[in-house]
Parts: sequence; C-alpha cells; structure tokens
Amino acid sequence: MLTQAIAFVVEAIFDLFILSALVRFWMQVLRAPARNPLAQFTMALTDFAVKPVRRLLPGFFKLDIASIAVAWAAEVVLLSILSLLQGVEIVNGAALSVILFLALVKLLRLTVYIVMVSVLLQALLSWVNPYHPVAPFFEAMTRPFLKPFQKAIPPVGGVDITPVLVLIACQLVLMLPVAWLEGEAMRAISRFVL
Repeated sequence: MLTQAIAFVVEAIFDLFILSALVRFWMQVLRAPARNPLAQFTMALTDFAVKPVRRLLPGFFKLDIASIAVAWAAEVVLLSILSLLQGVEIVNGAALSVILFLALVKLLRLTVYIVMVSVLLQALLSWVNPYHPVAPFFEAMTRPFLKPFQKAIPPVGGVDITPVLVLIACQLVLMLPVAWLEGEAMRAISRFVL
C-alpha cells in the first residue's frame, strides 16, 4: 500500500514535468506563441533543466533538442523508479535498453494526448471565446493536424467537423501502434521481475 502511494506521488510530479518539457518542445516545433500564461508556465517550470542541457545539445534543424532530451531523461528516471518499486532488476543492459525504448513510447503516447487536448481546447475556444489570450497558442499547436482534414472536408452546415476526425485519428494511433509498442516493451520488462 505504501509502495503504491509513493509510486503515485512520484509519477504525478514527474508527469507534470515531462508534460511541460514535451509541450515546450512542440511549442518550438510548431512555432506556438510564447506570450500567454500557459507557455510562460511551461517555460518557467522547465528552464532549470533545459537551459543547462541546451549548452551540451544545441538546436538541430531549428529543433529544441534539449527539451526533448530532458523529457526523455525524466521519463527514463520515472520508469526506472517505478520499475524498482515493482521489483524489476534494471542493473543489466537489456532491462535498461527496454526502459529507454519504453520511455520513447511513453513520450509518443503523451504527444498524442497533447494533440488531443489541444484540439479539444482549440475547438472549444473557437466557439466560446476566439479572442482569448491562449487561442493563438492552441491554434498554432493544432494547425498542422487540422489543415489536411480541412482541405479535404468542407464545413458541414457551417460547422467544422475536422476536430472530431483528428480526435478519431489520434485514438486510432493510441489503440494500434502505440498500444502494441507499449505492450511489447512491458512484456520485455516483465522478464526482469525479481
């Protein structure tokens, strides 16, 4: 019981940080404006880790490699802690390589969730308050995912249904490749349980 409580607290703290570092990476990739409270919170929460790593890992093709590296490293640390709490022996290279791979899969899953939440919030803001200070942020975060659908499917009765299609596509990505990769990694990790 105590182990579950410790795992919950550790996972909650790490997940907030990992999510922030990943959002920071995608903000830069998608050129989302940083002049809003959400972006400023993300930057403030991750600056202590990203700025030192940026000295070691500079940008590559205008990508903030430091942010994604910090998110991945934090996910590896989180998975290692959770594995140790569950009795997984991670001292050998095979277990560590599985954790490194599983961390990438978890970041992929979290990226899909970021897209889904951004699409939902952008659609909601477009109906309720399109001039809200965070509206341009969510518009930038969702534009690359909505544009292909919007080009192919016109509004139906004046309503843009493409957010629903993007959410369905995201759910399929979570159900098929992400779930399969996660399942394979979890089966590999189960071989190392003490």
